[in-house]
Amino acid sequence: MSSSSCIFRFSLRLFGLAFLLSTLPAVFSLRTNAQPLTADTPAATAAILDTAQSRTLRLEVEGMAFFHDNEFDGTISKGYSLPGFRVQPRLVYQPLPHLRLEGGFHAQVYEGAGKYPNYAFHDIATWKGTQWQEGAHLLPLLRATARLSRSTTLVLGQVYGSTHHDLSLPLYNPELALSADPEMGAQLLVDTRRWQMDAWVDWQSFIFEQDTHQEAFTVGMTHRLWLTPRAHRSFTLSLPARLLVQHRGGEQDLPSLNLGVQTLSNASLGLAARWERPSGALRALDAEASALVSYQQAGRLWPWTSGGAGWLSLTADWRSGWRTQLGLLYAHRFVSLYGAPFFGALSLKEKGGRFSYMGTGYVGAEYARSLGAGYSWGAHVYLYLTRQGRLTFPDARPAQAERWGNAFSFGLFLRFRPSFLLKRW
Repeated sequence: MSSSSCIFRFSLRLFGLAFLLSTLPAVFSLRTNAQPLTADTPAATAAILDTAQSRTLRLEVEGMAFFHDNEFDGTISKGYSLPGFRVQPRLVYQPLPHLRLEGGFHAQVYEGAGKYPNYAFHDIATWKGTQWQEGAHLLPLLRATARLSRSTTLVLGQVYGSTHHDLSLPLYNPELALSADPEMGAQLLVDTRRWQMDAWVDWQSFIFEQDTHQEAFTVGMTHRLWLTPRAHRSFTLSLPARLLVQHRGGEQDLPSLNLGVQTLSNASLGLAARWERPSGALRALDAEASALVSYQQAGRLWPWTSGGAGWLSLTADWRSGWRTQLGLLYAHRFVSLYGAPFFGALSLKEKGGRFSYMGTGYVGAEYARSLGAGYSWGAHVYLYLTRQGRLTFPDARPAQAERWGNAFSFGLFLRFRPSFLLKRW
């Protein structure tokens, strides 16, 4: 089959799915201010301190019950399901107008699981029979948020992470909001008229002397520079720049581990446009084109030192509560640290497998509806159409020819965040 014929078939499938999903917003007309799984406020906005809450003590409970199913086939990744809930009760004390202290715990529960691996969850954890917790995966939480100036905020402890980081889909899989631990470390946020920055360190694994695993942490930074004024404008242009670096290992490693230092990174630079409408069915339209790179500065986890990818996306937010998304990615030797497996050229199902290239068409439809202040529910479906390059292996296994593939994910969730005033001074 010729390459032009493959591209035509790929485009035709994507267009058909896009047309089908684009009709969904017309089915529902309920107004809502709830947020779907892939949408969240930027960290700089989420960290804003309400001066009216000064000298108050509150109990806040943030949680989500969910069912998420991945139907994957082929040679890219295994399918799996995530049924469960996560909850974070905490005490929130704001002694000063520009300082907030929070303390509580995080609990992760999967239906049907009685024991949980007792270490950091980056996605679905690997079972370790000698170290576990019973009943739930539990972590203590502590966060201090200080507003240093009108535009700068410092966060220590639990950072405003996950989908708050303004990372594009190839760099961050929103499913991690259902499976990964809260990000813990430090964060610096800057928000001005033309520039927004989120810089953070997520310390994922701490080691002691003679420990049997490596330390691991991720350093991230996202910037967005507006080329047009963003205040009270219906159309804006911006330059999003993103960087993720994961480091594993160090001087405390035991020689018997024989793993060495691993330093892996992803980066992207793009051009984004946003059009907001004051009325009508369509609330906002976002488009982005970006170039992505992956780089292995040290280690042997990836088969390539560097790789690249191109990403195009279009996102429509509707006043009915729907969000529809289209995306196209072409990757050559690109590996994503935290993105879905369909946005890279490595096989997570076939050990050691790597594709000569990966072309991915993405279509997503999400719905979210508010049930009242602090409560909402939603549903989502994500479709992936892939044109997979030649699959090769480092050993004697025979190579596999180019092929088409498809996969999809769907799920439901219920968010809740009640807040109770305990005392005011």
